[in-house]
Amino acid sequence: MATKRAHSAQLLALSDAVASLVHDGDSVALEGFTHLIPFAAGHEVIRQGRRDLELIRMTPDLLYDQMVGMGCARKLVFSYAGNPGVGSLHRLRDAVEHGWPTPLEIEEHSHAGMANRYAAGASNLPFGLLRGYSGTDLVAHTNVKFVECPFTGEELAAVPALRPDVAIVHAQEADRRGNVQLWGIPGVQKEAVLAASRSLVTVERVVDELEPRAGGVIIPGWCVDAIAEAPRGAYPSYAHGLTERDNDFYKAWDKLSRDRDEFLSWMKEHVL
Repeated sequence: MATKRAHSAQLLALSDAVASLVHDGDSVALEGFTHLIPFAAGHEVIRQGRRDLELIRMTPDLLYDQMVGMGCARKLVFSYAGNPGVGSLHRLRDAVEHGWPTPLEIEEHSHAGMANRYAAGASNLPFGLLRGYSGTDLVAHTNVKFVECPFTGEELAAVPALRPDVAIVHAQEADRRGNVQLWGIPGVQKEAVLAASRSLVTVERVVDELEPRAGGVIIPGWCVDAIAEAPRGAYPSYAHGLTERDNDFYKAWDKLSRDRDEFLSWMKEHVL
């Protein structure tokens, strides 16, 4: 069960934060939706050679393709995986279909199922409830049960709470006490951090005081273990209002990730 302590987040170098918080065999959620994908942190996990991770994420894209291709993962818990706007994830397919570089177990859910799982974990509840899954092929292949509502008798889908060992997210800024603010398209970053036993937030910048933004999401410092400054840490995705998405890279990834040797050569040159 996730436990939270009232403390202030430490401001650490990214390499020190990953070394301290991410261990072999952990369940790790690197969240972000369309933007704020924590690429810099994921690359540091790869550089530190972590293995046997259970990777968790709604809509895993290029970052998880890279982590799976470099042999970091033994399992993927997800809802929809793909190179957004381009096509498939070729390293992920290779791991599932051919066990390269290592076999990958998958547990697929619907988006609503994953969101409810995070919300249940963040609320310290054992499971989430929703209307979904019924009549779909997912029921036979994933972790979902059906329960009867004690008030109406309606049959509802129950999904187990997600409680990652570690949550890693990227945001625009944090203050020096570790309070985080992100804005733009919201994902489940706050829920992932609250559900996890440990958490790391990389940020574009550290400021003296957070300036409230319209639609801004605040993650309080008491539930964050470490802040690491990582300018352009979401590249090739973006941080709304601060950096731009590199659409050409997403297109280029489709070609270079098809071939194992070309993929390894690119990772060696740009990440390791």
